[in-house]
Amino acid sequence: MPKVEIYTKMFCPYCVRAKRLLGEKGVAIEEYDITLGGPQRAEMIQRANGCTTVPQIFIGDRHVGGSDELAALERAGKLDPMLAG
Repeated sequence: MPKVEIYTKMFCPYCVRAKRLLGEKGVAIEEYDITLGGPQRAEMIQRANGCTTVPQIFIGDRHVGGSDELAALERAGKLDPMLAG
C-alpha cells in the first residue's frame, strides 16, 4: 500500500470527512496539522501546486486534492486501486 499523507487543520469538517473515508478503508495515514502554519504549510502549498485549502491529500507521489476529490475517486471506483498501489 502506498504512503497516504494528509495536511489538515483543527476543526476542519472536510478534513474529518476525508480521514473518516480513509479510516473506513483501513488506511494508515500520516497527518500533518498545519493549523498554526509553519514550514509544513509551505511544504503543502509547494507539493499541492499552490493549493492553500485543507485537506490536501497525497497517495504515494500523487496529489489527489481535497475531500471532494477523494470522495469523487471513491464514487468512481478509482480509490481502492490507488490505495492498492
